[in-house]
Amino acid sequence: MATIQGPYAVLFLACQFLAVAITIFGFATYAWTPVFGRDTVFGVIALVLVACSIGHAIPLRSIKVLHGVALIVGVCAGIVALVRLASDFSSPGVPLSSFDERFYGLALPSLVGFLLGPWMDVQQWQRAVEIQRAGASVRMAYASGAIIFVGLLTINALLASAAGLGEPVLSFDGLPGAYAAVAQATARNPLAGVTVAFLIWTAVAAATTIDSFYCATRWLMTAITTRSNSPLLAFVPASLVSSPIWILLAAFTTAVVANQLNLSLMYLMVPFATILVGGAACLVCETLGASRRYDPVLSYMIGLASCLVFLSGYIEPNWAYLAIAPLIGLIGALPMMADLLGLGGKPATPVPAPADEPTAKTVVVSVARDEAVASHGFDGQWFVLNLTPTYDDTNSVGNVYFANYVRWVGKARELFFNTCMPDFDLKSTEFYVLTKSFQHDFRREAAEFEPITVRIRIASHNRKFVTLAHEIHSGLNGLLGRGEQSLMFVDTVQYRPLDIPRTIIEGFLPYWPKSSPHAASSVPSPLGATSLSV
Repeated sequence: MATIQGPYAVLFLACQFLAVAITIFGFATYAWTPVFGRDTVFGVIALVLVACSIGHAIPLRSIKVLHGVALIVGVCAGIVALVRLASDFSSPGVPLSSFDERFYGLALPSLVGFLLGPWMDVQQWQRAVEIQRAGASVRMAYASGAIIFVGLLTINALLASAAGLGEPVLSFDGLPGAYAAVAQATARNPLAGVTVAFLIWTAVAAATTIDSFYCATRWLMTAITTRSNSPLLAFVPASLVSSPIWILLAAFTTAVVANQLNLSLMYLMVPFATILVGGAACLVCETLGASRRYDPVLSYMIGLASCLVFLSGYIEPNWAYLAIAPLIGLIGALPMMADLLGLGGKPATPVPAPADEPTAKTVVVSVARDEAVASHGFDGQWFVLNLTPTYDDTNSVGNVYFANYVRWVGKARELFFNTCMPDFDLKSTEFYVLTKSFQHDFRREAAEFEPITVRIRIASHNRKFVTLAHEIHSGLNGLLGRGEQSLMFVDTVQYRPLDIPRTIIEGFLPYWPKSSPHAASSVPSPLGATSLSV
């Protein structure tokens, strides 16, 4: 899970978003509204809030117990509703001859959705992790869960059969749908308690889906933000980023919009058999041992094409289009499927670019002669310090003393900081910058009056540490040495380690590594009047 949660995060979150949107839309449109009318939308909102509160306040192990109780209550309510509906034979049946190409064409997309859906559901991953941590058998747990799931589907199917066709509702595409048939049947059933039993059955299903969504999504996002190296988390609290509330709001808004546009439930379920199929198949292949060749952009573009084919076959109807749509979505996963089956070659291993090696080529530096000792400024992402050593910098042998190289790098670092953060004041600062480690590889020696250039830049960073790379060049002998240092940040009171402070990020943002997602799009011109050519 730790390996896949980053690359497949969008897939997991998209699945959670759609699952909650489907749950809210289905419950409000096909269960609650047909019974109570549109004026009782606050009841739906209350259900969502209660379920989210449970997911936020109760850990997964306690939710498991709560769901066990809810399962018993829900099944009892479902059976009561089924018995009461089955006693009313006024509902017309649905003849087999009425099933058209649309019905039979949905068989393969439904199968693909059932097979791949659980893999991209982060709730299932969280449960598998917790089951394994508890020392139980994941296979036995899911075998038992599958039996329960089939039982719940069977109750749903029997309820639909007992309700009959009902009064079909036309959606915006002009197609009739019988999604609300059970709610319609309970509303017109004269027997007491059937409506209450049906609402308990649906409310339990909706609430247990939403609280699990909240718990699992927060679990995933917390893990991602904990491992994240993004310095932007210094601006936004990690707890806010990892909160599922944003996905919940997006799902609720989507459900409201779909209801207002008179969409049918099918349009929210389509992505599970089209858009998300390629990514889900790649996830399955990687879990089973295939090497990662997952290209999310390609998979989603192919998935969108698959979705268009599906919608064309759904509105027509055309069973062939419906059947082929999920197969098109699988194209993005073909390289990993071939690798899993042993049909593809080994993926090309990217060859890392060789590190810069010292060469005989002379680095020529033009130093401003009007400055007696040093000049400094930026050259792209490198901060450059030009200086000229004197007899004061040499040892008894006559070459530059080794400790002076470290001192020059320190001087370049302080000037680098001063240029980026001219207002920094040790008397008022809330943090200190400490050197965690320093490493330097000596290559050549320098002598007095030999033009020296010290170059320093940000090489890498995570949330707490910044690594600065440095190089020392001679105007006569080329590269003298290179190395790096690691910086950390602590508070000024208890010296507790801190994340990279916000003021550091703001001051140094233009000079982040180009590979960093937080690097500025352009780097300012060299500062000062220093003339530099390398």
